[in-house]
Amino acid sequence: MRDKRQKFVELAEARVNKALKDMQLVGNLSNRAAYDFNEADVKKMFSALQKALDSAKGRFSKDGESGGGDFRL
Repeated sequence: MRDKRQKFVELAEARVNKALKDMQLVGNLSNRAAYDFNEADVKKMFSALQKALDSAKGRFSKDGESGGGDFRL
């Protein structure tokens, strides 16, 4: 049983740290000197990210809802 906990902690730390780094990279897209975007693009991006976050969070509840899909502008 301890091995399952240890594996969870190991994977959770690695995956959450990777997701945090990737979120920082998404934030870098806000540089208007390097990129051209509009408010609709930003809304779509963050809506997709929020949907994925809500889906992942829901999977930890007893209902275990799942979702998915790729993000596209």
